Amino acid sequence: MKIALIAHDKKKNEIIELAKNYKDVLAQYDLYATGTTGTLIMGETGLKIQRMNSGPKGGDQQIGAMLAVGDLDLIIFLRDPLTAQPHEPDVSALLRLGDVQKIPLATNVNSATIMLEALKNETFFEIVKPLTIRK
Repeated sequence: MKIALIAHDKKKNEIIELAKNYKDVLAQYDLYATGTTGTLIMGETGLKIQRMNSGPKGGDQQIGAMLAVGDLDLIIFLRDPLTAQPHEPDVSALLRLGDVQKIPLATNVNSATIMLEALKNETFFEIVKPLTIRK
């Protein structure tokens, strides 16, 4: 299973805490992240993460390309809805692709927690049964 981890600047601390709390769960899967987010999570958790560019430098598009070809199974994208993002079109495209591909996508820490708890409790694969999910 492949999981993408993305967070806007004001949400970096939240995604780091989430990754710390679910380190054992996340360690079981292939992880991908935008540049800065991936670096911060790796530094705090030691998790192995394949890093893309930072979001404003095309990282969202790189994650989107993976999504478009069915190469992601879950996305945790902690968005900051109160701050304008210079790469907002890329963010919107990523969210749209998630919907098109029917990939579970958490945009806040509570929805991400629910998804990670489902992985932890091994109920995720009973609830979500996309055709391409890889355990």
